[in-house]
Amino acid sequence: MWKRKIQLSGFLISSLGWVFVLCTMAMDYWRVSQVGGTGGSFIIKVAWFWSNLWKDCFTDSSGISNCRDFPVLWSVTAYVQGVRGLLMCGLGFGFFGILFCFLGMECTYLGGEDQMKDKLLLAGSVFHFVGGLADIAGYCLYVNRIAKTTFSGNQPRGTLIYDLGEPVFLGLVASFFILLGAILYAVTVYRILFPKSPENGNGTQTYMAARSRGQTLYNGTYRPSRLYSRQYGTYKGSGRSSSYQLSTISKTSIEKMSERDAFV
Repeated sequence: MWKRKIQLSGFLISSLGWVFVLCTMAMDYWRVSQVGGTGGSFIIKVAWFWSNLWKDCFTDSSGISNCRDFPVLWSVTAYVQGVRGLLMCGLGFGFFGILFCFLGMECTYLGGEDQMKDKLLLAGSVFHFVGGLADIAGYCLYVNRIAKTTFSGNQPRGTLIYDLGEPVFLGLVASFFILLGAILYAVTVYRILFPKSPENGNGTQTYMAARSRGQTLYNGTYRPSRLYSRQYGTYKGSGRSSSYQLSTISKTSIEKMSERDAFV
């Protein structure tokens, strides 16, 4: 039951983060610059300059906006084109991550057998993790560009100083949601697909196959009990192989059975 709850929580968190990242690409006010009134008074704002990933706009005090769309793809500013590419890659990875995780969750009846569902879920968590990193890289690239322009000391006089808008902060939070969902997915299937090999008494490791909900496979080494060791003269560290010990036990058992039949 705990496995289903964790997987469902991861699905909701990662899907919500993916939707938020998608929304930020269409939102306005990625960067905003406000210009005050006469005499340097900022009580009454006269104009706002703002931009997103697709256009630059100017809004006056009457609320009328005049916008200029960015030119075609190969003539866009380099950092804007880089942010677009990183976010689109993150959304693409996230889409496949949502699809694989939906098929691989334990509470769904799609995706095949248990082991196949676990592999699909692990693959989906990897897609989500890579997509979340791509989204974070895109937002950090945009923040770095704005911060570099704001805190640079050699900017010409009259250059607009922009502030970061709400879409950037919303996108960063959404990216961390995606990473958190990917970690929750991986936690539920990592030990099943890659079980830890326990050690036996001799210090060697035995190997366990991947477990499913319906069956458990275990491959180990056979060791005779102390009763047989005392009765037939075998002892720990004698150097005799296990096959020799088994043959000795089988021969002695046959002799005892023949003696028993003689008295009957």
